[in-house]
Amino acid sequence: MVIGILTLTIPSSWNHHRRHCLRPTPPLIKCESGGVPLTKQAHRFFSSLTSTAAVDDPATANRLIKKFVASSPKSIALNALSHLLSPRNSHPHLSAIAFPLYTKISEASWYNWNPKLVADLVPLLDIQGKHDESQALISQVVSKLKFKERDLVQFYCNLIESCSKHESKQGFNDAYGYLSELVNNSSSMYVKKQGYKSMVSSLCEMGQPNEAENVVEDMIKNGVKPSLFELRFVLYGYGKMGFFEDMERMVKKMEIEGFGVDTISSNMILSSYGDYNALPKMVPWLQKMKALEIPFSIRTYNCVLNSCPMIMSFVRGSGGFPVSVSELVNVLDEDEALLVKELVESSSVLDEAMEWDDLELKLDLHGMHSGSAYLIMLQWIKEMKSRFRVEECVVPAQITVVCGTGKHSSVRGESPVKTLIKAMMVQMKSPMRIDRKNIGCFIAKGQVVRNWLIQSLD
Repeated sequence: MVIGILTLTIPSSWNHHRRHCLRPTPPLIKCESGGVPLTKQAHRFFSSLTSTAAVDDPATANRLIKKFVASSPKSIALNALSHLLSPRNSHPHLSAIAFPLYTKISEASWYNWNPKLVADLVPLLDIQGKHDESQALISQVVSKLKFKERDLVQFYCNLIESCSKHESKQGFNDAYGYLSELVNNSSSMYVKKQGYKSMVSSLCEMGQPNEAENVVEDMIKNGVKPSLFELRFVLYGYGKMGFFEDMERMVKKMEIEGFGVDTISSNMILSSYGDYNALPKMVPWLQKMKALEIPFSIRTYNCVLNSCPMIMSFVRGSGGFPVSVSELVNVLDEDEALLVKELVESSSVLDEAMEWDDLELKLDLHGMHSGSAYLIMLQWIKEMKSRFRVEECVVPAQITVVCGTGKHSSVRGESPVKTLIKAMMVQMKSPMRIDRKNIGCFIAKGQVVRNWLIQSLD
């Protein structure tokens, strides 16, 4: 079958002044779906397409696209395109304009040809049934990179990963065929390693961990030693599917290959158990981590506590909640209580989140989900009480709890952790208040907090 070549004209002229003119970073609007954040200009562009129903009128859509690209700097135009190409695009009704927008951008004087954009665009075209267009784009890239094997394998890797994230089955199968052929025919160890890596991860992304494990076996047969990356992906691929026996078998396989279990692998296992409400399996694994001296991380807390329905009901509800670790353990069911005990017996996560010197005691809750922030706060209060009761303890001048302002929350500017901590402060009648200079922090004088802890929480 002969595949047509899509020709896109890229003018060589360049506006010298525009190239060197520094522009301020445009403000971004958080994407609630978790996709690429939008600039305000891109958001207005999408709104104009929606309000004029241009998505159903190609002539109107092309006119608005042409105007937007002509009036927008490079960063703004590419931001809009990247948002549409994201698997978490919050404007899926506008996905049909991604291809005409890409075409118009590719004609701009500032555009530098980028095969990564093509790799992100192809699965979207396949999903829309535009297979001729997607094949033409692929052929164009292959024609440009056929004598640059490393660049070509990178394109195929980006392509298969993009297809798997978009769950484009036809695109994935085609990309897998291209990549597999290149890997098998290449004598470059770099090409083989990169190709195998993407094949394994993408198969797992598509819910095919058994096939991914077969690829790992092929790697070994072909003299390519699997890395920790591939083995972890297969392990987690089985875990996400609920195939716990296979997941646990992969742990043993990793050890045979010389890769000991670490924090990252452990968090994958804990997350898998949690996704299937297998709380009784999580306790022995936490105990194994301690026995092997594998440190807990913030993500360990997140994986475990996100799986505890009672704790989640406390932090997401509007009522009161236990304000000490012992009180919390007493009201939880057996499985959740055992998990909390295992977490709090190790203070490494609290120690990393806390900075204590003469000037300031700071607790940084960044990266913690609500359940983790709640338990760390209870541990922190217990630790402060214990230290402040010692006469020799030097009380810091200021105490600060850093919550953030919600920049990384699902809804920008609304921080669940900040809301939770505020509710805890109110219930405990804490003297800590939101910092006027930094609304992402709670602050108070150290001596005032010490007195409150000693007097009111005994």
